[in-house]
Amino acid sequence: MATATDNTTPAPAAARREAVPLSVYVHLPWCVRKCPYCDFNSHRAPTDLPEEAYIDALLADWALACTRENRTVDTVFFGGGTPSLFSAAAIGRILTAIDDRLGLAADCEITLEANPGTTEHARFADLRAVGVNRLSLGIQSLDEDCLRTLGRIHGAAEALAAIDDARAGGFDALNCDLMFGLPGQDVERAMRDLDPIMARDPGHISYYQLTLEPNTPFYRHPPALPDEDTVVEIFEQAGKRLVAAGYAQYEVSAWAKDGATCRHNDNYWRFGDYLGVGAGAHGKRTRADGRIERTARQRWPTGYMSVAGRPASITETRVLTADDARFEYLLNGLRRRAGVSREEYEQRSGLCWAELGDALATPIAQGLVAFDAQGLRATDRGWRFLDTILAELLP
Repeated sequence: MATATDNTTPAPAAARREAVPLSVYVHLPWCVRKCPYCDFNSHRAPTDLPEEAYIDALLADWALACTRENRTVDTVFFGGGTPSLFSAAAIGRILTAIDDRLGLAADCEITLEANPGTTEHARFADLRAVGVNRLSLGIQSLDEDCLRTLGRIHGAAEALAAIDDARAGGFDALNCDLMFGLPGQDVERAMRDLDPIMARDPGHISYYQLTLEPNTPFYRHPPALPDEDTVVEIFEQAGKRLVAAGYAQYEVSAWAKDGATCRHNDNYWRFGDYLGVGAGAHGKRTRADGRIERTARQRWPTGYMSVAGRPASITETRVLTADDARFEYLLNGLRRRAGVSREEYEQRSGLCWAELGDALATPIAQGLVAFDAQGLRATDRGWRFLDTILAELLP
């Protein structure tokens, strides 16, 4: 068994904190229609979207969230819901407020999620003009039957047009979300989703399996899904096509061409810090004493707007124990192909590397993870058994 014998004490808390990257997540909670598979904190939009009132609440929330913070913001992510329901002017107000308080890094990655059914060429250009420099299009499928079953409001033609319009609107950095393992899907139908997307050459493709999440209509009334062998074959065939097209799998569900990885999501996976604002937004911050704090906001939009900017808007504050930090670090870190480096683990968790090896003795012996003095990663076999590995670390 490979072990790490150097018990060097991690750097002091203040130095560690300053070295942790800082991101901002902004939650815009409304959709045209709630999809039956979705368990996100999203809500059907009212006839008159309260855009100005919600942005006012967000700005008050931001003033609270960035208190005692002085790090520059490396990435911003507008998620939802459907952020593309909001005007470019509203998005610009938020970015200006973030920049005024902490400053946006010169190369700040600013991503906005967009639904192909709520976008148009002119809006893309306006978003680009206010500073958004990366789009994530929720395409999910190009199969009309699958789109109807999934409750999507767009069709295949609109999805492909959205990619073209995003390019015309000035977006070079583009992600396309695709799902597989859909009702009635076989390998051939799945490849008919993937091939036209790859042909349009987005730098990033998120390719993830449909799962039936609790508290969703699909969970209560499950559709007929492909069997496990079919799902595995779909994923393997998709992987071969993506590699042939120049994409590399850098996380379980994320494929990117050179230089096109999602820095914001990678910051999550590498246990970076992020301030979350908006209804139901979560945040993770390294405090001045080195301890790691997680927070959550009021979930319901109307309730959130009534208390935003006040401590009452924060419904949960949790300081991680050492066991919590180790588990949560690896929960995401092992999803990365590159795994976890010793330097980042000690810097961002404040924990000892050698003790991590002791905690993972069983999966190391089983060949599920490779561990040495400098790094930890799941093996090819271990990637298929991440739950088994993480079970060894449950607090």
